[in-house]
Amino acid sequence: MKIAVTYENGNVFQHFGHSEEFKVYDVEDGKILGSQIIGSNGSGHGALAGLLDGEGIDVLICGGIGGGAQRALEEHGIELCAGASGNTDEAVEAYLRGELINTGANCDHHHGDDHSCGDGGCHDHDDCGDCHGGPGIQGPNVGKLCRVHYRGTLNDGTQFDSSYDRGSPLEFECGAGMMIPGFDAAVAGMSVGEIVNVHLMPEEAYGYPDPNAVFSVEIARMPGAEEVSVGQRVYLQDMSGRPLPAAVVAKDDTMITFDANHEMAGKELNFQIELLEVRSD
Repeated sequence: MKIAVTYENGNVFQHFGHSEEFKVYDVEDGKILGSQIIGSNGSGHGALAGLLDGEGIDVLICGGIGGGAQRALEEHGIELCAGASGNTDEAVEAYLRGELINTGANCDHHHGDDHSCGDGGCHDHDDCGDCHGGPGIQGPNVGKLCRVHYRGTLNDGTQFDSSYDRGSPLEFECGAGMMIPGFDAAVAGMSVGEIVNVHLMPEEAYGYPDPNAVFSVEIARMPGAEEVSVGQRVYLQDMSGRPLPAAVVAKDDTMITFDANHEMAGKELNFQIELLEVRSD
């Protein structure tokens, strides 16, 4: 089995279509046997899928990715695990443990540089939740790659994220469903150099909490549950065996209660957005 990761200076590069290098891992029986770095030779979105296929890649781990590139990977039979970040070695290890969530092209939210998983848990607010894409979004930037800086705050002024603080702008395909709807819609009509402030209701952001996403399990039926504590975020598995991020909200001697709602579900969000660049790619 071969796993490729978009690569830059030891970390997961955040835009598949602009990847100049991939780190390729040889894996057998869930263990990494070796790795090497290969160049993309300047290939674009579609050609990269063919390049990886030619290298015999079975799985791609990356940060952000558009719908067209995702379809190209599917055509070549390459499994996708998007939405990763941080050290590439750690990302592969997390994938092999079943701890990476594939956000896909339609679930990258408004940002993706802080996603961090490990030790069976994932505590960043970029966990894949009930976001949905941008069908119906209109504006001159729809279908184009947009580079933005942003700052996100709650109504009480608490900052929950900022690309300015990270020093790394966000790049995404506008209208492709990679963002929460309100963020996507705001950028769709902006001009380069413009700064806007938007207030998003929950239905424009991460939706409302689902009471059915809060559930309790007997500790005896869940190996390892005795080791976790209230407030910790962990990975469970859904009925299809896919990783499901959840927060531990209650625990006693016999039962543990999880909340699989997104951390930002039900919250009104405020964003200052600065459009830096728009281009067709």
